[in-house]
This record gives sequence, C-alpha cells and structure tokens, in this order.
Amino acid sequence: MSQKRFQIRHDKEVGTRILTVEDDERIRTAVKMALEDEGWQVDEADNGEHALELFLATPSDVVLIDIMLPGIDGFEVCRSIRRASDVPIVMVTARADTHDVVAGLEAGADDYLTKPFAPKELSARIRALLRRARSHDPAGTHLTFGELEIVPDEGAVYRNGQEVHLTKTEFRLLVELASSPGRVFSREVLLERVWGYGYFGDGRLVDVHIRRLRTKIEPDPADPRHVVTVRGLGYKLQT
Repeated sequence: MSQKRFQIRHDKEVGTRILTVEDDERIRTAVKMALEDEGWQVDEADNGEHALELFLATPSDVVLIDIMLPGIDGFEVCRSIRRASDVPIVMVTARADTHDVVAGLEAGADDYLTKPFAPKELSARIRALLRRARSHDPAGTHLTFGELEIVPDEGAVYRNGQEVHLTKTEFRLLVELASSPGRVFSREVLLERVWGYGYFGDGRLVDVHIRRLRTKIEPDPADPRHVVTVRGLGYKLQT
C-alpha cells in the first residue's frame, strides 16, 4: 500500500459516492442495488486492501465496512481511513456483540449496523450522516472551560493552548454539550442532535464517543473534569 496521504476531493458536482466493503458477494450486490436506487454512486471492495486502494483513487462520501474481511480486517481498514480522513464510516457486523460494536467505534467509526438490516434503515442512516457531514459547524464565540477552549467558528478545540484533533463527531458532541454548560443531555437527545436520529440509535454510540472525547480533552480521562456522567440521566459539560 502506498504511503501517500489520501487526497480528499471537494468537487460538489460529483455525485454522492458510497464505498461498500463486504466479502459476501450476495450481500454486497444487495447493498449496491439498494444504494443505487437512492441515486448514489457505489464503489465495491471485497477485501481490505482493495478498499484502501479504491478510497485512495476515488475518495467516498460515506464508507460501509464489514468487520470480518479476508486479509486486513474491518477494524484496520477503519483505522487506516480515519487516520487520513473524517469521512463518515459505518461498521457492519453480523453480531450485536458489545465487543465488536465498541471495537468498531473505538477504531474511529461513526456508527454501526447489525446484519441483517433493512435497506430503508441503511439509507436513513446514510442520509443522516451526509446531512451532518455537509452541514456547517455551529457558529459561536470562544467558549472557555478552564484550560479547555472551544472555537466553533474555526471548528477547533485547544487544551492549554495546544490544538486537539477531534473527529467531526467528537467535535459536534463537545459543542452540543458546551451549548448549555451544566445541562444534562440524555443519550437520546445527543443521538438526535449529534447523529441526526434517535429512535433507531444505540446509546453505545454516545458512550464510546464520550470516552474517546475524554481521552483527548481531559487531564485524567478516568476522573473527568469537563465531560461528566450524571448517573441514570446522561452527560453534561461541567462549568
């Protein structure tokens, strides 16, 4: 695999491209047909190596990655893409096993789907991710919480004056919490406001992204100072 950095296109005249990475030809074909029915262009890969080559050649707007792949597994494909791009990533798993789900989210995925899934659910999730990816980050003034500074206009976060790299999902999650310091946000509210959907969302999405966020902004992630848990209710940004 070439060590070149991924060059992400921003040509808005090019239609929405979805990269689906799945080694089962029947599932891959069914997904391709469902996505093409929505008017999206679909690139297919049946293994991890091919997926990374395709993404390098024609970067996608959303990537669907099956966890169990021959050769490079889905987790490593996700990590490789995430190191170079903030493209929305959905991990696909045959099990709702907590370990697989959490591992996929920890690898940098924004969401996950469990097989079998309905085409309408897949399309709805992709639409939500596309809306979020293409929307402008919320505007606002500098927000300061101790050593933590949030600059919504710039899409930037600083800790002790040093910029902290957050994914788009982590940034939107932090800005949402910072919009009302001290207010407790339930998982359901955060799913609706950050991910763009609530009724078919999974609270684990919020929990894992909160944990990832804490590792980046907290002096001691095990004893968070800023993003705190309110047991039984949700999360809040401590003032």
